[in-house]
Amino acid sequence: MTQQETWTTLKVLAWTREYLTAKGVENARLEAEWLLCAATGLDRVGLYLNYDRPLSDAELAAYRAMVGRRARREPLQHILGTQEFCGLEFEVTPDVLIPRHDTETLVSEALTRLPEARTVLDIGTGSGCIAVTLASRLPGATVAAIDISEAALAVARRNSLKHGVNVEFLHGSLLEPVAGRRFALIVSNPPYIPSADIAGLEPEVRDYEPLGALDGGKDGLDAYRSLIPAALACLDRGGWLMVEVGIGQAAAVAALFTTSGFAEIFTARDPGGIERVVGGVRVAS
Repeated sequence: MTQQETWTTLKVLAWTREYLTAKGVENARLEAEWLLCAATGLDRVGLYLNYDRPLSDAELAAYRAMVGRRARREPLQHILGTQEFCGLEFEVTPDVLIPRHDTETLVSEALTRLPEARTVLDIGTGSGCIAVTLASRLPGATVAAIDISEAALAVARRNSLKHGVNVEFLHGSLLEPVAGRRFALIVSNPPYIPSADIAGLEPEVRDYEPLGALDGGKDGLDAYRSLIPAALACLDRGGWLMVEVGIGQAAAVAALFTTSGFAEIFTARDPGGIERVVGGVRVAS
């Protein structure tokens, strides 16, 4: 792609689809459209209403730079700076895990089972997508969120401000910052990828997302072994703990809920049919 040629919207999209496909990028045509939207300021409908319009030199230069980054398998969300989650737009940076639509199952289960929760805690908040979404859907609730990364908390705070919700962000590991406090609902999307599997992940994940938000130890269950029994001390009687899990982990995590003394243990499937959420209720006094 050279600036000496005349590059119309349609020509640019066709070239980029072939180029990104050759680089191993899935959904290359759609991603080319999103990148061109960012470079031109048009929406996707606008692109096709202007399919024969030549790009300006400035637009072409900006687009070439973004396509180059994507060809190196930098995540599209990092290039655009945002990701949609539960109908809200969230800032994302390399300091946080990119919100996945699979995780919307965790939010959905929380809202279905505790539609009037008054106190909520999100552990390992990252971008804040879970905490901010719950705060927006539960306007009467007090919501707190913990992360071990100060850089991640800075992103989460900006997302909270962006969506006009009040979330208490706390720095620390697991439940340490809320020792002595009780919540009606605790949610978490902890790291759950087995350490040996990290090297085989897609480059977008392996090379660009924070390792601490991915690596769950030898079998992927380290965080659950710590979190599940410890959560009992921070739950109201009748309070719920709900966690996201990886593929094939639901049974093992549910067993940890059982041995820790939780009741009404459930699993929930994501839209792809994968058991994605495990939860249980604290019944002991």
